[in-house]
Amino acid sequence: MPEPTEVRLGDDVRLHVETAGPTDAEVTAVLLHGWTLDGRSWHRQLAAVREAFGSVRVVTYDARGHGRSSCMALPTATLAQLGDDLAAVLDTVAPTGPVVLVGHSMGGMTIMEYAHRHPDHFSRRTAGLVFVSTTAEGHTHTVYGLSPRIARIIRLAETTGAGVLARCGAWRPPRALLRALRPSIRWMLFGDRCDPTDIRLVTSAVARASLRSIGGFRASIGTQHRLDTLTALAHLPAAALVGAHPATVRGVDRRRAAGHRPDRLPRCRTHADDGAARGGERRPGRRVAPGSG
Repeated sequence: MPEPTEVRLGDDVRLHVETAGPTDAEVTAVLLHGWTLDGRSWHRQLAAVREAFGSVRVVTYDARGHGRSSCMALPTATLAQLGDDLAAVLDTVAPTGPVVLVGHSMGGMTIMEYAHRHPDHFSRRTAGLVFVSTTAEGHTHTVYGLSPRIARIIRLAETTGAGVLARCGAWRPPRALLRALRPSIRWMLFGDRCDPTDIRLVTSAVARASLRSIGGFRASIGTQHRLDTLTALAHLPAAALVGAHPATVRGVDRRRAAGHRPDRLPRCRTHADDGAARGGERRPGRRVAPGSG
């Protein structure tokens, strides 16, 4: 069973961290979840890694303002801060040995920020990368499977709403509202077939995210541009996974949505999986985390 621990950051934010596997493992895999989710979204991957690679240590944690971690001041609701947090987590729970960084959506963007802001630290520690439904170019190319004009209207409403939510502090989304939104969550984040328990897990994760984090991180997610950082990572073995028919990237180059640009990461292998449609969880043996930001 994963062992829970807490990492206290310099600004007194407390991160909920879980570790599994031998402390003297040769390799540590660190799994970073997406926007509004938490470390529980990796439960299928944790089980698969334990079964296939029992000698690997696995670390998951809830980002600031998410899950069982504490809320934070609004100015720190940025990808840059998440990159700093990742460096702090590594120093605390995996201070030695090579690490493989696995990032879903916002988690992948966090890895890029970590590489950008802590290049020496990153180069000393990182042995491999996995990007799941993420991007190095913000979310301005997201069209939700709709016409560009309607997508622009939705994005404007989303940005405006995010600004309002960001000022709501540590409050959590009302559960009644989340139950009403469950069909939308199911359409946006999952494939054509999915386990209802996974929808409930995602809904409960969103319920644990503070309104400040739901709204506050959106601006930073939208404006990130780290293509140059990807170029600097070209020497590392990497993989990118994205759904074959994800609603959030329909109409754009899926390689961009997966965080893979052949001109930037020539050693990256891209997998477009029908079983990962819309970033959802399907089919044993080829699981990916639920989609999000």
